[in-house]
Amino acid sequence: MNISNSKQTKNLCNSGINYVIIVLIALIIVSCTEKSKYDDYMSEVYQTSYAGDNLKKISPEEFQTESKDIKEVTITVYPDKEFQKYYGFGASFTESSAWNLATIPVESRKNVLTKLFSPTEGAGFTLTRTHINSSDYSNTHYTYVEKGDEDLTTFSINEDLKGFSGEENDQVRGVELVEPSYDLIPMILEASNIPGADFKIIASPWSPPSWMKTGETATMTNGTLQPKYYGLWAEYISKYVSAYKAQGINLWGITPQNEPLHAHDAQWDSNGFTPEQGRDFLRDHLGPQLVKDGHLNLDDLESGLRVLIYDHNKSTMNDYVDATYNDPEASKYAWGTAFHWYTNSELKQNNWYANELAELQKKWPNKGMIHSESSIDIDANDPIGQYWRASTDYAGTFVPFETYATDIITDLNHGTQGYVEWCSILSHKGQPNPYNNYNSAPVLINPTTDQVIYTPLYYLLSHFSKFIRPDAHRIELKSLNSEGLIYTAAKNTDDSISIIIYNKNEEVFNVSLNLDNKTFTTTIAPRAVQTVVIRNNSTK
Repeated sequence: MNISNSKQTKNLCNSGINYVIIVLIALIIVSCTEKSKYDDYMSEVYQTSYAGDNLKKISPEEFQTESKDIKEVTITVYPDKEFQKYYGFGASFTESSAWNLATIPVESRKNVLTKLFSPTEGAGFTLTRTHINSSDYSNTHYTYVEKGDEDLTTFSINEDLKGFSGEENDQVRGVELVEPSYDLIPMILEASNIPGADFKIIASPWSPPSWMKTGETATMTNGTLQPKYYGLWAEYISKYVSAYKAQGINLWGITPQNEPLHAHDAQWDSNGFTPEQGRDFLRDHLGPQLVKDGHLNLDDLESGLRVLIYDHNKSTMNDYVDATYNDPEASKYAWGTAFHWYTNSELKQNNWYANELAELQKKWPNKGMIHSESSIDIDANDPIGQYWRASTDYAGTFVPFETYATDIITDLNHGTQGYVEWCSILSHKGQPNPYNNYNSAPVLINPTTDQVIYTPLYYLLSHFSKFIRPDAHRIELKSLNSEGLIYTAAKNTDDSISIIIYNKNEEVFNVSLNLDNKTFTTTIAPRAVQTVVIRNNSTK
């Protein structure tokens, strides 16, 4: 036997075995490390903070820090665990907003509307609201019919078209109007013509005409609609929907009454409806009238005008909606529930009424949920800074930016499908409001100097409206230790993912976002909100 050849054969054999082992190990490693569908995805980060960032795009270099004491939070994203569909985010069209736009040059006006409604150049608001008849943010009380007209032959929405005289009240008197013919409907139509604009409108009445009511304390203020006029008021509202449609404005939804429980101590247009009165009005009058006029499709409530009941504070919404939802003949007309957030200072101590939201969703899972109004009183001397420090309402104190951020995220994480702020635009003094109820808004205009101010609220709403688009779905996030961060996430129809994080702490946090075997990182500043957008880089 040739010993040398035997050794060579043995060595070759061993080499072959080793090669096979190496290949097998490589195959095991490859098979255990699956390619993520998000390998080609990149992240972008936008931040608004107490330090002065306003929807600022943050570069990776700005995340770098030499501190070794930064707390770490890991959040796992589950893009296939979907919840409610979103309809949009935004703020409202009011006569006061239109009046402020009428005081500034046309080019400035168009720029403001672009900043509100363009999805590329601005916030891209997609869900809005407006008022039927006058509201607290109108220059005067008004309706669409003459007094005592029970045939509605004088019905006309000219009040929303005719423009401004400059003599409506002391707050507007003496202010130069660049375009006196401007008004509520022209504002809506101009906004709809902004390139890329795509928004839905919910319309709400503050009060029927005084002659239809009883128990008023002033014109269109407090009191309640007389039952003998239920049918006439239903026809009136339906005529309003038709009249707006004739102007090229197709309403997405209506509420039968704004703040139906605020009808005894209101200082502005209001009307009381108990839960039972609201049920009866919808079941026996408004619902059938809307069906008769072709606005409401009972076979598919998504295909026509949507009726959202309640439209008042979420703290007591479950007690109110039960009367309607427990009645099949009334419930069949109701698409869902609209609610407000007041009283602001009581939100935190009541956990933002998360339990009430959860109860509503659990009891009525087939009904929609929309936050339809929020606002704060303005500090005209500090309209920017007031969002970051303690503010007051009639019940206590709160920090506006923190309150808004936490309220929106809590609402979304408990089934809410859209969030609408009250007036989109007001003056730098929160005017005009003839009832001395001066609010802030996303946009403030000085009607004398034409200065335009974008408040922190504008940028905060943009974090949602710009990056969570209509028909997106909320997706699940989980973290073992959130360290005081609150967050929510949505997957858009183009498969991009938007994660909104609010850091209410006074310290920086490093955040790791784990998504299907890939990790995206961000560093969030103190008292800041961030939107992390994760999208396919090839389809950006």
